[in-house]
Amino acid sequence: MSEQLVIDESVYKEIIAHSFELKPIESCGYLAGKNNHITKLYKMVNIDNEPDHFSFEPKEQFAVLKDSRANDLQLLSVYHSHPESPARPSQEDLRLLKDPNMIYVIVSLEHDTPDLKAYRIVDSEVSELTVSIK
Repeated sequence: MSEQLVIDESVYKEIIAHSFELKPIESCGYLAGKNNHITKLYKMVNIDNEPDHFSFEPKEQFAVLKDSRANDLQLLSVYHSHPESPARPSQEDLRLLKDPNMIYVIVSLEHDTPDLKAYRIVDSEVSELTVSIK
């Protein structure tokens, strides 16, 4: 049985809106909550400003970490969009996304309907999580 990620519907809508807002560059950010249940989104600036790569600004990352701790939330996931490609880890993602404790959420805007998927990447092994929006 695959691991499950639950995303509050309001957070899901924010992720999708952020992805469309920044298209054609990748949107990115953190998702926080507890026990694989996402309840808060932290939009981040993609300092690379690229359609196929993202990086966080370290001061902004620290502020998010501080805020999540103050609100008794865990940073569970890094999300980013793929404006023109499928919702699966790219070679670039596999090269850079190395935290085995993090869930990686990818939103594809390749087709008319956004496609959101979640993955855990451990030692370059990718496993997809079941996502439910509640």
